[in-house]
Amino acid sequence: MTLAAPAIDKKQITGMVLAGGRGSRMGGVDKGLQNFRGMPLAMHALFRLQAQVGETMLNANRNLSAYESMGVPVWPDAVPDYPGPLAGFLAGLERCETPYLVVVPCDTPLFPEDLVERLAETFADDATEIAVAATREGGELQAQPVFCMMRATVMESLVRFIQDGQRKIDRWTALHATRLVEFADAGAFANANTVDELQQLQRP
Repeated sequence: MTLAAPAIDKKQITGMVLAGGRGSRMGGVDKGLQNFRGMPLAMHALFRLQAQVGETMLNANRNLSAYESMGVPVWPDAVPDYPGPLAGFLAGLERCETPYLVVVPCDTPLFPEDLVERLAETFADDATEIAVAATREGGELQAQPVFCMMRATVMESLVRFIQDGQRKIDRWTALHATRLVEFADAGAFANANTVDELQQLQRP
């Protein structure tokens, strides 16, 4: 009988909440600071992530003092002009002192409580470089690319990719040994891009 490979110790994983977007579809507000059940969205995501990793940090480009009050290091995008989530990925990789980094967006406060554990399982295969959450919609497996765990060693690749003017997460992950990890509850990945979606998430 072959024993399963042990899970990665969560102390080996740094978590980052991405709150650096423009919030365009929410009228340009700082999405991570919008109220969700009595707390800012980003704080909900941070608390949920902190239970799953060793160290945590935030990626934000505005209202830095408000984010700093949440008690973890706050880092702006590594690239100017709001180029998208990959700039937040890079900000995290530049400061990550553990072998692994996991990122989650600030606007999805109910993501699975076993997210990191499930993603980490794929790294039992030494070839795996990136693990991405996925859900099944209409029979198709759909990646949730902003819920992503990666080896810290992918940083150089990401620097080159961004310097080439590339912005799409899936195009970057396609350059690596990337594994999709299916989660049964698609609703756990419901996000608040608009005010209406935020109100819907508030409902019990």
